[in-house]
Amino acid sequence: MRRLLLLVSVLVLVDTMLYAALTPLLPHFAHQLHLSKAGAGVLLASYAAGALLGGLPGGRAAALLGPRRAVLMGLTLMGLSGLAFAFADSFGTLLAARIVQGAGSAFTWAGAFAWLTSCAPAHSRGEMIGRAMGAAVLGEMVGPVIGVISSALGRSAVFSSLAALSVVLGVLTAQIDVESELEAVDVTLRSGLREPRFVKGLALLAIGSTLFGVLAVLAPLHLAAAGWGTAAIGAVWLLGAAFEASESSFVGRLSDARGAMTPARLALFAAVPVSLALATDAAPAIYVPLVVLACMSYGALFTPSFSLVADSAESTGLAQGMAFGLMNAAWAIGAMAGPAAAGAVAGVTGDFVPFILAAAGCAFAFLLFRPRSTRAASSASIEARVP
Repeated sequence: MRRLLLLVSVLVLVDTMLYAALTPLLPHFAHQLHLSKAGAGVLLASYAAGALLGGLPGGRAAALLGPRRAVLMGLTLMGLSGLAFAFADSFGTLLAARIVQGAGSAFTWAGAFAWLTSCAPAHSRGEMIGRAMGAAVLGEMVGPVIGVISSALGRSAVFSSLAALSVVLGVLTAQIDVESELEAVDVTLRSGLREPRFVKGLALLAIGSTLFGVLAVLAPLHLAAAGWGTAAIGAVWLLGAAFEASESSFVGRLSDARGAMTPARLALFAAVPVSLALATDAAPAIYVPLVVLACMSYGALFTPSFSLVADSAESTGLAQGMAFGLMNAAWAIGAMAGPAAAGAVAGVTGDFVPFILAAAGCAFAFLLFRPRSTRAASSASIEARVP
């Protein structure tokens, strides 16, 4: 089990590392390719578009062919897209490379988490997911550093080397001796979508990815406009991811002990004032700590959402692979809509409106996902006042 957890952690670390490497490079590409904020948002969202396209196919592969094969398929796409990104010299080729990378990610994540959750003990599943998510956050930390290194040493050399990691990871995946049995489970999604907790998990995941999408496109451009270079912007994301990683295991344990909705609602509550503060167009001395706090509050939504999806899939008989395939699609919708919409809106109104909308969305979700007993008590109180 330890070897499997280590493999899953490394897989998601490398994947998020490649995803996050674009963040400090975004101002460079925007300048080189003459991109508007809307164009930069589209480039950032292209990875999520690929994940959306690959979400359900990746889930079906994990459910019908087995998690190991789904992971190997994802690693193949990751290697090919890494090479394409290394040598892309136009907006179109960069876009295509990121789309393929996102599709590969959908296969890898569906296979990896279906493998982990089907083998992990139920009483510690949240903690296992939290540890793997901590590795994913570590990838977010390393990714911007990779972007900074590639700007100094050359994108082709750095990303070609990273593409070779897919071969190494493929060999390690083939050697893991922990097997996940192919069970006679539902692969049609109907049973899961009828379960409220499953839908809540997907919604929280989409909210978290939307928030990060808004932050990832607007914050680097804001700091670049203030005179910050690629290395400084990468350092900000490194710091934010470090704090986010430090909380992942705690969030997982809290999910196991108090239920996944407890840390999720705390994260939504914290995200409201942070988003409002980011809307003020503050100077870097204030803006940078706000970005770090945003990484922590937005990132705390992911582990509870994974726990909700995994637990609900098990209770309804839905294949874990299909559950996490739909999870990838939910993440992709937010990660695609967040940067694309934020870039387009900010290009017209400035950064103020996207962050205000982010705060409003978090406040609405916090109220919507309040405990059922609270809602019932509120309804009873209203009925008691009605003559």
